[in-house]
Amino acid sequence: MITREHAYLVVGLFFAAVSLLSIFDRVNRRRIINFLFWGLLAASFLAGSHIGDLGNGVLVLGLVIVGSIGLGQGKPATTTPDERRESAVRRGDMLFLPALVIPAVALAGTLVVNYTSWGPQLIEKSPASTTLIALAIGAIVAVIILMLWLKPPALASLQEGRRLLDSVGWATILPQMLAALGAVFLANGVGDQVGHLVSQYIPLNTPMLAVTAYCVGMALFTIIMGNAFAAFPVMTAGVGLPILVHHFGGNAVVICAIGMVAGYCGTLMTPMAANFNVVPANLLELPDRKAALNGVIRAQIPTAIPLLIANIILMRILAFPS
Repeated sequence: MITREHAYLVVGLFFAAVSLLSIFDRVNRRRIINFLFWGLLAASFLAGSHIGDLGNGVLVLGLVIVGSIGLGQGKPATTTPDERRESAVRRGDMLFLPALVIPAVALAGTLVVNYTSWGPQLIEKSPASTTLIALAIGAIVAVIILMLWLKPPALASLQEGRRLLDSVGWATILPQMLAALGAVFLANGVGDQVGHLVSQYIPLNTPMLAVTAYCVGMALFTIIMGNAFAAFPVMTAGVGLPILVHHFGGNAVVICAIGMVAGYCGTLMTPMAANFNVVPANLLELPDRKAALNGVIRAQIPTAIPLLIANIILMRILAFPS
């Protein structure tokens, strides 16, 4: 049976490979920093289940210290721009097919595990593991298809992965860190305090007002914390479950799903979401990345606000059909 530990092993081996490839990249003057950063991240996936909370805490502190020094930009030995351009012209939109393999396999794997008798014998069945494992399998299948189809150099996939990681830098792991922060806030009762404040100052006497408070709160918390995964446990524990689900009898699945999308609206409007909004500036290698970041956010706000309003309306209609 494929378990969550196997998925962590795959991710850990990938980051370990990136770490080793970084140390041999003599073009990168900070290759030792890159080596340490991705090596520590690899260690967290490979050994995190075995070293306890203290050990993982030390790894996190190490990541923060090394990341604060600043990672360098490597020059991976991969396909040339001319080779990529020629491949894009020759294959056209077909190049997007391998990218679609990942969600397709993830969805298929989840359905097989949940709706067949033999699926749980192949993949661990649990709310926290099944989709994660299926996603890892999808990524492996997509890489295999690409290697057989495009026949790039043997290390091209790892080098391209390193190139993208170097472009984004430490912000790559920001969702993971902020999701952990949200869990810490929840464990310390922040969600209960948020629910108390919301119910004290906002009259949540109708489902529409409660839905609006929840969705807007998700967006605002995401703007502050930089990630919807960090905002979700706090707002759902404070408003979503006690008020929308238990008090008004709303559909928990619909509320949680649309609530996350409402949080993503906040992602589009905050510089705290560096892992998302700094990516265009980094990948395009724009000279003034701070100005580019602000420009990206300004361009996204006209989309984020109408989308947030649409989420509020959808949640009211779909979660409370009667």
